[in-house]
Amino acid sequence: MATTKARINITADANIETALKIVAKRDGVPVATKAAELIAIGLELEEDLALATIADARAKTAGRPIPHDQFWDKQSL
Repeated sequence: MATTKARINITADANIETALKIVAKRDGVPVATKAAELIAIGLELEEDLALATIADARAKTAGRPIPHDQFWDKQSL
């Protein structure tokens, strides 16, 4: 059966292979499925780190803070 998912070949050392096999067996999924899941989690963490870096930079250059009530007051828009 054809798949719409991209195939990616990676080379992993023995420790990573062993760990992948253990967690895949624990979760009852194929090793490739667990590897793809862990890669997705890693990419989400990378994205969070990048966004936090942007937020930190904006916080350092931001102007005067707006009080919570004023921000959500629809009449002040």
